[in-house]
Amino acid sequence: MRILAIDTALGQCAAAILDVASETTIAAEAIAMERGHAEALLPLLDRVMARVDGGFHSLDRVAVTIGPGSFTGLRIGISAARAVALAIGIPAVGVTTLSALMAPLMEDGPKRLTVAAIDARGGRVFVQAIGPSGRLIIQPCVMTIRDVVRNLGSGSVALVGPGATMIAAEARAVGIDAVLHDDLVLPDLAWVARIGAAAEPDEALAKPYYLAAPDARPQDGARLARL
Repeated sequence: MRILAIDTALGQCAAAILDVASETTIAAEAIAMERGHAEALLPLLDRVMARVDGGFHSLDRVAVTIGPGSFTGLRIGISAARAVALAIGIPAVGVTTLSALMAPLMEDGPKRLTVAAIDARGGRVFVQAIGPSGRLIIQPCVMTIRDVVRNLGSGSVALVGPGATMIAAEARAVGIDAVLHDDLVLPDLAWVARIGAAAEPDEALAKPYYLAAPDARPQDGARLARL
């Protein structure tokens, strides 16, 4: 199965083509950015696909990170994934950002409690935690950093994601052995593709997975009266 993986959920605009059977990355490109995904993604996709024999029509599936993450970034990546899938008649599947961040530590089963965290601002994080047995300890949600630490127990904890540093500092302050994987702060597109390959298209929908409402809301005084 040949999969196009797309990630615009956090601090990068990235795409890769993976041959899942051989676990070979055929082509890939990533640009570090916090804003500007809308202008960067389509040219980036064109460059990546130009290095693939058969182009878009050689694809079997599209996998895209669906959140939590940047509201604008998510919609751009998901829209592009849906458009590609619709144009060539293949499934588009969604992969949660938290799952993609944790995946490298899940391959052989988690050795310790594993936590993925993304900064949700205001002292909060989007978080998910899985125990050594594979049991879900914290289901995907928004929590304060202090509440996350209260749920970690007293054993060793592996932390991934762009919000992991904040949790590590708080956890270490109360004596928890927090192992910070600072190389796992953005989704690995190879893992996005692998998770996407295993997903059921009818269940893993390519639609935003926000976990929280947008911070920005229209001001009442700026709304136009309806006629």
